[in-house]
Amino acid sequence: MDGLFHSQRGYAVDMFALPLPVATCVAALVSAIAATLGGVAARGSTAVPAAAWATAACLAFALESAARAAGALADPATAASARLGVSALAMAPAMSLLGAKRPQHGVWQLIVASLAVVLVMPAASALLVRPGSLPDIHLLERGFLLVLSLVGWMNFVGTRRWAAATLVAAGQLAIIRPFLPLVATADALPQPLVDCVGGWLVAAGAALAAVQAFRPKPAAPPGPAALVTPPFLALRETLGAAWALRIAERFDTVAASRGWPCRLRFDGLDVGGDPADGSWHRDALRAFAALMHRFVTDDWLARHGHPGRYDP
Repeated sequence: MDGLFHSQRGYAVDMFALPLPVATCVAALVSAIAATLGGVAARGSTAVPAAAWATAACLAFALESAARAAGALADPATAASARLGVSALAMAPAMSLLGAKRPQHGVWQLIVASLAVVLVMPAASALLVRPGSLPDIHLLERGFLLVLSLVGWMNFVGTRRWAAATLVAAGQLAIIRPFLPLVATADALPQPLVDCVGGWLVAAGAALAAVQAFRPKPAAPPGPAALVTPPFLALRETLGAAWALRIAERFDTVAASRGWPCRLRFDGLDVGGDPADGSWHRDALRAFAALMHRFVTDDWLARHGHPGRYDP
């Protein structure tokens, strides 16, 4: 009777766990759609490759979840290798944004791809050299996965997309958990419930970011700030705080050297001096556009309120 109870209990647990990979697959597909929409919203900027990497990572996770639901990843070694491939692709979007400056942003994608190959090499070694064994992941790689996930989160935690970034980072850490420091891969996989929760956290964050990308922009302040603040904030939300702060630093250096009564803060252009003095406006707007052109096109600037000219 006790054996029958255990058998029935195990069957109940299996029936409960069976839909989880399917739900995870749906979450990954939702994330892929949201990432694609994010790429559409970011068109004309150097963030498009990062959106493409994010879409690829989500589709890979959906494919892995579908294979897991079909029972194709029952072998622990194969399952761990597949998850390491997904984890390597998951690091690509954050890495892509770190090199999102023209003209090297195109070549930088080769570096991103090389990083993904290096991260997945333990899985290739396990499958080709030591069939049936788990990937042997060095502590340095485990630490790098954790650091790069946190870097991607920190790049946006100071922006209006902090909630979306936090959801994505939390879900990502749940998905790559078997390869984090101090976690035994053999004991962490399979993790159907953790994968499902992580997948839907990423989906929620990606959907929130997509909604924010298409949301109507707030009214711009008057004067030259109307042509600087909206595109600057749009770039901050697209590429993250690191590049926004770099642009602000370069602009302020030029403004100080030329005596312009303005400074580019994290939340937009701060204008001082005589409001009637427009002698510096044209030069300041040209300098701002020149800095922005390292990341965006003229069409992108026009969509966000900077036509490239200013008539005081």
